[in-house]
Amino acid sequence: MKALVAQELSGPAGLAYVDVDDPGGDDKVVVDVRAAGVSFPELLLLRGEYQLKLDPPFIPGTEVAGVVRSAPDDSEFKPGQRVTALTMLGGWAERVAVAPSYLTLTPDSLDDAEAVALLGNYQTMYFALARRGALRPGETVLVLGSAGGVGTAAVQIAKALGATVIAMVHRPSALEFVKSLGADVVLPLTDGWLQAVKDATDGRGVDLVVDPIGGEAFDDAIRALAVEGRLLVIGFAAGGIPTVKVNRLLLRNVSVVGVGYGEFVNRKPGSQSVFTFGVSELVKAGLRPPPPVRFPLAEGRAALQTLADGGVFGKVVLEPLGP
Repeated sequence: MKALVAQELSGPAGLAYVDVDDPGGDDKVVVDVRAAGVSFPELLLLRGEYQLKLDPPFIPGTEVAGVVRSAPDDSEFKPGQRVTALTMLGGWAERVAVAPSYLTLTPDSLDDAEAVALLGNYQTMYFALARRGALRPGETVLVLGSAGGVGTAAVQIAKALGATVIAMVHRPSALEFVKSLGADVVLPLTDGWLQAVKDATDGRGVDLVVDPIGGEAFDDAIRALAVEGRLLVIGFAAGGIPTVKVNRLLLRNVSVVGVGYGEFVNRKPGSQSVFTFGVSELVKAGLRPPPPVRFPLAEGRAALQTLADGGVFGKVVLEPLGP
């Protein structure tokens, strides 16, 4: 079969579309991949800049949707069923072997690219907002980096859970895209953005900040919080890992909350089903991701470079059979 293999940690240039051995394992479900998600942490992984360090060669990819090719006799899954899965690695390939506990059936209302777009980002943000942030209807959520995959999910899920959403965009070309997601206020992430957020909340500040970028914006994000506000640390797309002066937390009764969804579900087996169910209920109520940006699997290097260059709004998806 064909796969995208990271042969060196040099970013997208280190990927090669090559023949590899078929996956297997008597206790695994083998899935013919129809769509595989691409996320910003994977770009960092390919640069050797992510918290997780891997030695090449390896096949990246943690989000897949496709069709069951084979399954253990005692599995609840059968050949021909459409499924989605969060995997540890190996998703950027024509086939992947997955433990049955990591698979769920794909809703008929979603195609494979839409289904894969709802995996990592939307489950992460449901976990972040509903559990780690304890979001309540009527609260105000500030989303930094709102045009990316995580930011898109944050805006849509916060709205679905009854929040008022203020979305920040770094790229002026993303303004209309973010407005289309349902954000109540869209502001540019430029000098003076903190005051613009204060003005939009009549000086009160926001109840939650979703921060997938880190870097220089972090300090002002702390200042944007209302009393008893919570800042959700999702990632560090800006490159810098910030620090916090804890006296600010004490004096203003605010919290900085870590969100590590993958680590959580790995340490609490079976917990993923709770967040999968939560997202599926929002899908039943009408939630749909914006149209994914689709690339053939063979053009994975170009897909990752487009993501690195900031040329993508929403989710990038690789398709082994082509769009």
